[in-house]
Amino acid sequence: MTTATTYGPSLPTYNGRPDFELAEALSKVPAKLQQKAKANARDFEAMYLNTMFSQMTTGLKGEGPFGDTVGTGVWRSMLTDQHSQMIAKAGGVGIAADVYRSLILQQAARS
Repeated sequence: MTTATTYGPSLPTYNGRPDFELAEALSKVPAKLQQKAKANARDFEAMYLNTMFSQMTTGLKGEGPFGDTVGTGVWRSMLTDQHSQMIAKAGGVGIAADVYRSLILQQAARS
């Protein structure tokens, strides 16, 4: 996520710069809701990556012990789902950070 670098004790960053707007919003949103927003953002990124990987592998034919069977498609969909979850959990491609920031800003505006 882009909030990995901090300025001072806990100031988040956005695109390499201090994000004062997010820092203010985080002070208005309870920690429990912050964790829920972070999990939802990560899940959204995993879903996006899964869709992308599924589209990338639709034209591939099975080889090796699985062959070109109906089971290959099911196995491949489970594999792409796991890859998506692992990539999102490891930091993803940056989608979760932006979604998290948007969710926090929206929740802070409501309070």
